[in-house]
Amino acid sequence: MSIWFITGASRGLGRRMVQAALAAGDSVVATARQPEAVLEAAPGAGDRLFVHALDVADQAQAIAAVAAGVERFGGLDVVVNNAGYGVFGAVEEVSDDEARAVFDANVFGVLNVTRAVLPTLRAQGSGRIVNIGSSAGIAVGAGRGIYGATKFAVEAVTEAMRAELAPLGIHVTVVELGSFRTEFLAHGEQRRPRVTIDAYAATVGSLQQAIDANDGVQPGDPDKAVAAIRAVAVAVDPPLRLPLGSDSLALFDQKASSLRQTADAERERASTTDYATA
Repeated sequence: MSIWFITGASRGLGRRMVQAALAAGDSVVATARQPEAVLEAAPGAGDRLFVHALDVADQAQAIAAVAAGVERFGGLDVVVNNAGYGVFGAVEEVSDDEARAVFDANVFGVLNVTRAVLPTLRAQGSGRIVNIGSSAGIAVGAGRGIYGATKFAVEAVTEAMRAELAPLGIHVTVVELGSFRTEFLAHGEQRRPRVTIDAYAATVGSLQQAIDANDGVQPGDPDKAVAAIRAVAVAVDPPLRLPLGSDSLALFDQKASSLRQTADAERERASTTDYATA
């Protein structure tokens, strides 16, 4: 059986991951800013569930939560960086404070927890880190620029850690989720800028309308996503990237095609900028 450390465990995908791990007989360190909500979601879990308060943007809290979890279970096998939220608005509309806050949660939260767990995983010579990203980390359109930037950053961090940690026996994967039927699109979960600019009504405004219409009817089944993540987390050779949802896969195909078209179109120009060889 495995020992899981899951952030953002009080709702959505994190909550389901806690429940699935407990149902499989695993032990779980479940963290959230509101830990009482985790206990409500997993009554009767007994000694296999250890709940700890954690705001991932606070490095000291991350260190304390990891230390408490390791003391409770003796180690960690799978770390899931799930905590985070979405901000949807034009880049110009999102204020500095709003942008920094979502980066604190979605990017620096991943870094804080990862730095806290790595000494334990390195000492063990084993472990898995699963970073919950988004298809918005692959390609973005109007209204998703700041949120997408946080998920692009998670992509970069994961790719680097994959190369750094594989020789140490630690595997790292980023999950690019499409649109799944969780609470993510609900008004209490995703945020919008305090300031809106009329010039973006036809682009960003259309996105906001689509978000509202899609809440509760997203195509992705979160329980199936959890099953896929669990399978990858214990695989002998897990992939660097795990796209989930047909919409995410479509974005992968579109982005790959766009990159290939650009490389082909600009190949001659790009090659002219090297120093001439003798």
